[in-house]
Amino acid sequence: MLKTLANHTEEYHAVSGERHYDSISPADLKRYFRGDVQYCPEDDIHFPTLTVEQTIDFAATTRTPRTRIDGTRSQFVETVTTILTTVFGLRHVRKTPVGNQQIRGISGGQKKRVSIAEALATRACIGCWDNSTRGLDASTALEFVQALRITTDTMKLGTVVSIYQAGESLYKHFDKVCVIYEGSSPDMNLPTVKPPPDFLVAVTDPGARIPRAGVASQPRTADEFAQYFKASKLGRENAEEVDQYISTYSGNTESAKAYAQSARAEFAKRSGMKNPYMLTIPQQVAAVMRRKIQIIRGSMLATGINLFSYVFQAIITGTVFLRMPEATSAFFSRSGVLFFALLFSALNTMAEIPALFAQREIVLRHEKAALYHPFVEMLAHTLVDIPIALVITTVFVIILYFMTGLQRSPEQFLTFLLSLLVLSLTMKSWFRAIAAAFKSEATAQVVAGLSTLALSIYTGYTIPKPSMIGALRWITYINPLRYGFEAILTNEFRTLRGACSSLVPQGPGYENVSLENQVCAVVGAQPGQDFVDGAEFARLSYGFSYSKTWMNLGIIIAFGVGFTVLLLVFSEYNTSTGHDSTVALFKRGTKVKKVKKDAPGNSGDDKECGLDNLKSVDDKHHAPSAQSPLDAKPPTQTDSPLEAKPPTQTDIFTWQNIKYTVPISGEPDRTLLNEVYGYVAPGKLTALMGESGAGKTTLLNVLAKRVYSGTVTGDMLVNGQALPADFQSQTGYVQQMDTHEPTSTVREALIFSAKLRQPPSVPLEEKLAYVEKCIDICGLTEYAEAAIGSLNVEYKKRSTIAVELAAKPKLLLFLDEPTSGLDSQFAWAIVSFLRSLADQGQAILCTIHQPSAELFQVFDRLLLLKMGGQTVYFGDLGTNATKLINYFERNGGRHCEGHENPAEYMLDVIGAGATASTSADWHNLWLQSPEAASTQEEIKTIISEGINRGAVQTELTSEFATPWLVQVKELIVRGINSYWRDPTYLMAKLVLNTLAGLFIGFTFFKAKDTQQGTQNKLFAIFMCEILTVPLATQLMVPFINIRNVYEIRERPSRMYSWTALVTAQILVEIPWNIFGATILFFTWFWTVGFQNDRAGYTYLMMGIVNPLYYTSIGQAVAAMSPDAQTGALLFSLLFSFVLTFNGVLQPFRQLGWWRWMYRLSPGTYLIEGLLGQALGQQDINCSAVEFVKITPPSGQTCAEYMNPYISFAGGYLQNPDASADCNFCSTRTTDQFLEASFNIYYSHRWRNVGIMLAFVVFNVSVIYIFTYLFRIRTGSLLPSFRRFKKKKN
Repeated sequence: MLKTLANHTEEYHAVSGERHYDSISPADLKRYFRGDVQYCPEDDIHFPTLTVEQTIDFAATTRTPRTRIDGTRSQFVETVTTILTTVFGLRHVRKTPVGNQQIRGISGGQKKRVSIAEALATRACIGCWDNSTRGLDASTALEFVQALRITTDTMKLGTVVSIYQAGESLYKHFDKVCVIYEGSSPDMNLPTVKPPPDFLVAVTDPGARIPRAGVASQPRTADEFAQYFKASKLGRENAEEVDQYISTYSGNTESAKAYAQSARAEFAKRSGMKNPYMLTIPQQVAAVMRRKIQIIRGSMLATGINLFSYVFQAIITGTVFLRMPEATSAFFSRSGVLFFALLFSALNTMAEIPALFAQREIVLRHEKAALYHPFVEMLAHTLVDIPIALVITTVFVIILYFMTGLQRSPEQFLTFLLSLLVLSLTMKSWFRAIAAAFKSEATAQVVAGLSTLALSIYTGYTIPKPSMIGALRWITYINPLRYGFEAILTNEFRTLRGACSSLVPQGPGYENVSLENQVCAVVGAQPGQDFVDGAEFARLSYGFSYSKTWMNLGIIIAFGVGFTVLLLVFSEYNTSTGHDSTVALFKRGTKVKKVKKDAPGNSGDDKECGLDNLKSVDDKHHAPSAQSPLDAKPPTQTDSPLEAKPPTQTDIFTWQNIKYTVPISGEPDRTLLNEVYGYVAPGKLTALMGESGAGKTTLLNVLAKRVYSGTVTGDMLVNGQALPADFQSQTGYVQQMDTHEPTSTVREALIFSAKLRQPPSVPLEEKLAYVEKCIDICGLTEYAEAAIGSLNVEYKKRSTIAVELAAKPKLLLFLDEPTSGLDSQFAWAIVSFLRSLADQGQAILCTIHQPSAELFQVFDRLLLLKMGGQTVYFGDLGTNATKLINYFERNGGRHCEGHENPAEYMLDVIGAGATASTSADWHNLWLQSPEAASTQEEIKTIISEGINRGAVQTELTSEFATPWLVQVKELIVRGINSYWRDPTYLMAKLVLNTLAGLFIGFTFFKAKDTQQGTQNKLFAIFMCEILTVPLATQLMVPFINIRNVYEIRERPSRMYSWTALVTAQILVEIPWNIFGATILFFTWFWTVGFQNDRAGYTYLMMGIVNPLYYTSIGQAVAAMSPDAQTGALLFSLLFSFVLTFNGVLQPFRQLGWWRWMYRLSPGTYLIEGLLGQALGQQDINCSAVEFVKITPPSGQTCAEYMNPYISFAGGYLQNPDASADCNFCSTRTTDQFLEASFNIYYSHRWRNVGIMLAFVVFNVSVIYIFTYLFRIRTGSLLPSFRRFKKKKN
């Protein structure tokens, strides 16, 4: 509804009806003035490394009017930012990063305030606020609504707000209310004690509304409600008001011109008359560039890692190709180092793709808010990257160039640097354009991987242009890397006169042979010369010419401009993602179970799943009124899900003197909890409340033993004794974040929780039956077969609660804001259900935000915290919260009016809220109060009595409820379902293997048995190994995603062992990778032209061993990586070692000191096994260009002259009987070629299989080791010298 009102309808299939924005049509509003209608979404997504101030400052900058009362643009922005941070209590965190799940930043409530402030900074005429009070405490929520009210009145704005739980104090600030049930208010009873907001929500709930007695023909369906409203007096008045408005303003050209003139007066000069953006494009670019620099400065680690990877790789490559001689023996190596430098600097940008997709949602929101053109984001990104790329490339080139001994002339050095820099920027635009062109990250990764393969193969190094088949040779003409490679290779070889390293013939019997009768066995050699001209070598081997250098550079620049234009176009017009809209996805083949409702003619007690099964709340002690809708249900129900109730509890959980401190870099340790004490008794429902940032969630995490950093002191006891070893298994914890495996259905998630967390003594049938009851309890019957990831916020929250209930916690139930994001009726249902559990003996501690007075009275006790984690009150609430109110009034608090909500009253008194304050120190007042002393005595009594009763016994004999093999089995089943339900991931994997196999196969189609053909087969195998990079990068995403679910929710619940998770992830991934590799083999092996009798072994290595290897190494890198982007960077860096030291780019004989790395590189044994088997023991027949011409001495035939040399050096003659121009081929067999050039032996093939399997075993063990060291083990791996220094000071 709000999106439609805000004119954000792009994601919908169709929108019917009329919308009028004064005299402006929706189409004109979107095109010219959409910045005047703002939609603030429910989720808070911002650039995590920007500070609070920078986030708000940017929004204010992009919507700064041209005409201001006084001051410059910067002064106006500073004023707006200061006002908003002050109003919403953000001044103390102005310099703090916003943060996200990975980056530590501000709290959830503060993040919500940042979202509100950002939206207000745009100065919109109409604001649509989607549940913007979610996550705010009652006082801050009230201040937000008051701020909206003041802004609406003073600036004559239109404000539309959706609030799921609107208290009376919030509700009274609004002028009108719209009840969404495809209609409006029916003729129903309004209980005198029930607040109007709750009543209006109850009206649309068949299970909660109470029909008015004596009134016939009550509406029951949504359509009936709509008709009743339209026919009512209010409906007619509303229709008349709307008609009058339309007739007055709709189509009024004068009004439209006046509005347009007024709005355009705020737009910058030369901003254009046909766009909604207030700034000119140069101003937008400047603002976004400034923000981009701030983002980079906020995350210098990423930039540092990027620079380090370049420096590190330059040093490694430089030492591998250290001081190459100016001889023909180094021609291949010299080409290899140039190719590697080109490839590394050009393709490193591919790792940016995940980050580009992560920011797309933010850019889309800003585009809809008319802050800037989406293409401006990419243009600014490109411009900011130029100096960064210049610095990084220069450092890389300086290290690599002089270590390897490339031609040392200023002209050649600068040409090399310029070529790499321009090509690097060009390829950045290429990969960013790919990311911008697709809605799915997986699809973009596939296209990027395939383009990487095509670009690297058709550079001209792996397969020279003369050897390419005609059908694919056109790729070289659209490949910027080819032009870059020609430029840097001819730039290097044009002045090179390579001394001949192997004159033919030479050796025994040829001591006195003159140079006229010898030749250098290298392409481009001339008889009678002991050197080879580098330019001629480049021309004959690659078809390259130095005369095209500057033309090639111009072509690269043209490609760069073209790619940048594509990037800007795609960015501007393809701003959506594959997950913009929320549509519930159901498991294929299942039927949605509809909620059963009574027929219209039956009793008025309409029932709805999720409410009719709730046990009645005790009217006398807890219900606000006998007229409460939920109290109309029978007091007992034989089919209640709660008949499988938890055993009666008598154990009491206490905590004393809890203090929690965390280290802050460069500052003293910060205390988040300060001497907090209290207890939770069975049968009691305890609320934990306080303002945003007071430490409520932190205390809950500490008590639930879910903090893994910082220092916790104090005592946590059950019955006065130490907590049982399986305390986390005996408790349930409903987190604030709804973290689930997104493809699991609701029922599957509950069954998974019940199977793994309920004791093994419980029969499976009983577990499954309890799961069904939990589904009914939480109102999830209709969505039981829906994928959790596709549900909206409300039903995800229901699922989170249901998953914890399915575990049947015995000792204690913790809940962190279980009602956030829910409407008041379902919030009441949830709290009523908690009340029911408590009445049956369950101990419950629950944080809660913005409870209504009705909801607040359901709780027995309250623990109230203030900022700094200090206790303000702990004790009983009393009937209608009288005990709480009397305490505050007795200690100097103002009088609580009868109509006030006690939950809002107490926060107001203690000075909670963004701008509120108080002169009283309520923490000290509490410490000195008789209530505090009484609480301490109660805790002492509980402890002393508990010691006599004995400690709570550990129920589980091991850390987890189920055996390890059962855990693995359940995780494998979940993993298989997850993969099968993610076709994008699977298709990306399979398509990449299929297209890559076909592409490589046809690139080296039917490779000949010449020297070049044999080398082509070598590179056909080498390129398949390079394919490991995108395949391994792909598998990191699901690995890390499911690990996040484990770390956030499943590990703290002791659901299963981390070793079971790792085992399942390995076993689920391997079959798909073997299947993909099988497709690769069948599309590649015979197209390249390998012999049929070599297929079996090749499939073993390529189709089974290689996927085992890259699966294990990819997951090992993911195990130590915090996110997929970092994992991709690390894997690219590590795998470059495998490629560098496998003996292909730099042959073994020239590795020198690095030969030990050659023996450690898995690529060595994979390449040797594949090549040795596929090419070994075959003949080589040189092509015409590969023969060298030798002039024998006068009177000798070619055979007489060359046979002694051939006998020990190998090779053969094409014309042995000739007496002049002997055509000599230096290689006769593939074994000679492979052994001499690459140290590859056919006899090692089975040894290589064993070594590769040993690497797989090692990698698998490393997955477990890294998971433990980087994800499971707490604390630093190194001594904390900083903390030692703090203690010393």
